[in-house]
Amino acid sequence: MSSTKDKIEGLANEAAGNLKQAAGKVIGNDRLRAEGVVQERRGEAQQAICKAKDAVKKAVGAARRHRQTFS
Repeated sequence: MSSTKDKIEGLANEAAGNLKQAAGKVIGNDRLRAEGVVQERRGEAQQAICKAKDAVKKAVGAARRHRQTFS
């Protein structure tokens, strides 16, 4: 899955989770609020994974450039 797609899905999950939490609070539905919290956390986790993947890609790219410089 592409990094951009992962980021978009993460943001979408965070937003949907926030909406579920708000709706659950308004209508007094604790289950909906809890589902919202879980979905928001899932989105946050997706964002963290994307950042980690990007950091690894950046480090690998830098290592390759460094290796080519000294080859």
